[in-house]
Amino acid sequence: MIKKLLVTGANGFVGERLCREAYARGLEVKAVTREACNLPNVDHCLSVGSIDQNTNWRNALSGCDVVVHLAARVHVMRETSNDSMSEFRKVNTLGTLNLGKQAAQAGVRRFVFVSSIKVNGELTNGSLHFACDDDPAPEDGYGVSKAEAEAGLWRLAQETGMEVVIIRPPLVYGPGVKGNFASLLAWVRRGLPLPLGAITQNRRSFVALDNLVDLILTCIDHPKAANQIFLVSDGEDLSTTELLQRIGNAMNRPIHLLPVPAGLLVFLAGFWGRRAVIQRLLGSLKVDMGKTCELLEWRPPVSVDEGLRRAVEPRV
Repeated sequence: MIKKLLVTGANGFVGERLCREAYARGLEVKAVTREACNLPNVDHCLSVGSIDQNTNWRNALSGCDVVVHLAARVHVMRETSNDSMSEFRKVNTLGTLNLGKQAAQAGVRRFVFVSSIKVNGELTNGSLHFACDDDPAPEDGYGVSKAEAEAGLWRLAQETGMEVVIIRPPLVYGPGVKGNFASLLAWVRRGLPLPLGAITQNRRSFVALDNLVDLILTCIDHPKAANQIFLVSDGEDLSTTELLQRIGNAMNRPIHLLPVPAGLLVFLAGFWGRRAVIQRLLGSLKVDMGKTCELLEWRPPVSVDEGLRRAVEPRV
């Protein structure tokens, strides 16, 4: 039986919701952040400063049975480092493995690592899906650093006997989402025409925040989750056009989509320096979560439409 749960990155987009739900389910929650903060819905809150190979986790790990590691260096919109790969590795690889080693030494039973679908790659073609047993094929520094952390955790599990669970989510959306998904929401909310009405043939997997949190909580104590990799999604893949239509429905707002040809979009995006963004809107990224559903007897509790409704409703 779990006595105490440690959550890193507890004040982040996923961390806050995870702490709140774990606390509501009666778990004793110890929240860890980089800087001092006072979070509701936790039993203990402490800061550890910067996360790297030198971070001291002793006080944070004391008495904990399970660690959920969410803290990470994510995609940086305006990179200032001359060596971004080293920065990703410092936090996401070396920082993760340092925490893992100290967790094993402290007697932590299970280490749940929230990785990324970017470990599998960036795009899928045709009817193909990413699967949990695919060979890693990351294409950017973030994905590489996560893949290296996964490999190190598997070695640690073999050496120490600490159980490791790895979850690779695709894009996560929900209340307070940031980045490109937030930009899509803002465009739809303004009611401005969008030149994305012709992107109907691609398919992308997403995961609602509540679905990801529910899976994480399932993985902290499910006996069959030990030493496994799980992919997760809402169970419904959408084209870019359909996603925007469903966002409009969630907002109860009319949406104006112009059928601009994909080739012209790529040309214009390159001219404005936004080629990577438009390629994600045009391409497919589908995940196969059959193993997740079958092995854990788990289903996403929230539908796409309900997840989008929760994402767009005003925050209080």
